[in-house]
Amino acid sequence: MTSKQTRIGMGFDAHRYLPTQNGSTNKVMLCGIEVPSMYDIEANSDGDVGLHALVDALLGSVAAGDIGMHFAPDDIQWKGARSSMFLKHALAIVHEKGGELINIDITIIAEKPYISPYRQRMREKLSELLAIDIERVSVKASTTEKMGFIGREEGIAAQACVSVLV
Repeated sequence: MTSKQTRIGMGFDAHRYLPTQNGSTNKVMLCGIEVPSMYDIEANSDGDVGLHALVDALLGSVAAGDIGMHFAPDDIQWKGARSSMFLKHALAIVHEKGGELINIDITIIAEKPYISPYRQRMREKLSELLAIDIERVSVKASTTEKMGFIGREEGIAAQACVSVLV
């Protein structure tokens, strides 16, 4: 019998911002929760960059490709789909390969919206979606100090790392 090993996976995602209708406040999905925003997100699905990066990290940890291989971005059936569905699919693949999720670490990279007021709710939602203890869930935020497309508030990005015992 071979012993299990710890493997890591890393994911990244970015989406372009679109102005909201009439400058009204909108809500965007981030790490499974709705966050007030002055922008809409251009995406085929709900555009949750946190969950999209996490899906890629989970798939990468067991060498199962990336989100686009499982959910083609130009496939109409995913129009408006909840990213939590993609996450559950990726977690099921990890489990099918004998993997056990150890922890996750997500960084949202944006000038706006501000993440701090929503960080704990994000951690709680991720803990619930992944069925892991909240102490194994980290959500952080960063900016690009006004540099690049994120600094110009043209979009948002996220990166995620996971460790999995397989």
